[in-house]
Amino acid sequence: MRPLIDELCVFTGNAHRELAQNVCKYLNIPLGQAEVFKFPNDNTFVRILDNIRERDVFIIQPMSAPVNDHLMELLIMIDAAKRASAGRVTAVVPYYGYARTDKKDQPRVPITARLVADLLTAAGTDRLLTVDLHAGQIQGFFNIPVDELTALPILVRYFRDKALDDLVVVAVDVGISKRARDVAERLQVPLAIVEKRREGNNASAQSLNIIGDVEHKTVLTFDDEIDTGGSILAAVEALQERGAQEVYSCVTHALLSGSASEEVVASPLRELVATDTVPLHDKRLDGKITVLSVAPLLGEAINRIHKGLSVGALFQ
Repeated sequence: MRPLIDELCVFTGNAHRELAQNVCKYLNIPLGQAEVFKFPNDNTFVRILDNIRERDVFIIQPMSAPVNDHLMELLIMIDAAKRASAGRVTAVVPYYGYARTDKKDQPRVPITARLVADLLTAAGTDRLLTVDLHAGQIQGFFNIPVDELTALPILVRYFRDKALDDLVVVAVDVGISKRARDVAERLQVPLAIVEKRREGNNASAQSLNIIGDVEHKTVLTFDDEIDTGGSILAAVEALQERGAQEVYSCVTHALLSGSASEEVVASPLRELVATDTVPLHDKRLDGKITVLSVAPLLGEAINRIHKGLSVGALFQ
């Protein structure tokens, strides 16, 4: 007989406490109490301080930098929750790390996105809640239910309110063109695509061609994430060479590794709009990088999962 899970509990590690607190504020519940820290020997320790026996437990932890530390925290928190007799444990992973390594595209390389899925399942995860996976097939790496939310309505609403003239949505590569087309359709504007070739395993990318008309247009580039900023900034340069007047960018996950935030601020990009799936409090924003919160989206999804309601209805 399945245990009763009539009480909702939300916990978090050290990856993004602010987001977890905002989700709990939306749900009007306190954030669960837990100790999560490292011993001097670099071993991670977790102790859940609340009684969670037969409760519906949600652990919010994006795999943001340092990725391996935060992934290990998540795995240990899941194990701790299961050993504390939680009724159900849902891993809420707004940003799924290692998602780019989703296929064997070179000899003798791993499929790390699948390995992470196996680790989460082996730790005792009953369900995964995430936002805008880099590749849709990652859902198939799990043998447990996966709810993939999308931040597209949040991003689209922001730019619809700006009411930019002569707008064109641009996919920064062919792989993201399907989602970029969805953005263009929601904004009722044309779509263009930047054709590029990534060189080797480093972060550099060479923009080769722009498919579509951007001359004298206001351009909105779209991608699922920005890491070092190489792809987006190369696209901005190529779009300006093709006559684009102003260039805006929007992404779901703003990793902004290394000096990426400084480079974005110093670039000709008019504005970068991202969500808070990963923390940005230590990045240079300078009013050029706008952050929109996914806390209400995650909070409502958690509420629906807890009550057995449709999550997909959120986007209908």
